Amino acid sequence: MVGITQLMEDKAFMAFASYATIVLSKMMFMSTATSFYRLTRKVFANPEDCAGFGKGENSKKYLRVDDRVERIRRAHLNDLENIVPFFGIGLLYSLSGPDLSTAILHFRLFVGARIYHTIAYLLPLPQPNRALGFFVGYGVTISMAYRLLKSRLYL
Repeated sequence: MVGITQLMEDKAFMAFASYATIVLSKMMFMSTATSFYRLTRKVFANPEDCAGFGKGENSKKYLRVDDRVERIRRAHLNDLENIVPFFGIGLLYSLSGPDLSTAILHFRLFVGARIYHTIAYLLPLPQPNRALGFFVGYGVTISMAYRLLKSRLYL
């Protein structure tokens, strides 16, 4: 059994922890950005959220859809769909004793792809920019899963 001290000395695990912190922080930022745009544009999804801007029928005008808010919200949802699997698979991969340079390459490519995907989504950049960011990140996660299963297959 590996102790916490040994784990903190594992360079692959520490690299994973660093890059995972970056993408998780980015994902948290997207939630804040969605809230910021909802408040500044006075666009809400729930009637109770509109209460501070009016009562009764007057508050219903704030229950609407805004393209900018929806774009940020969709980028955040895409983060949830991609960062959560990266976190789980990347954690297991980093604990499997991978080659350090290969592990760092995986982690850097994923973080770069997610940041690029977000930029391409929010500006918006023409396709295939966003798709490129998505597929690079997705490919990295699949590559880590494949390497993990190939080296530590206990099925």
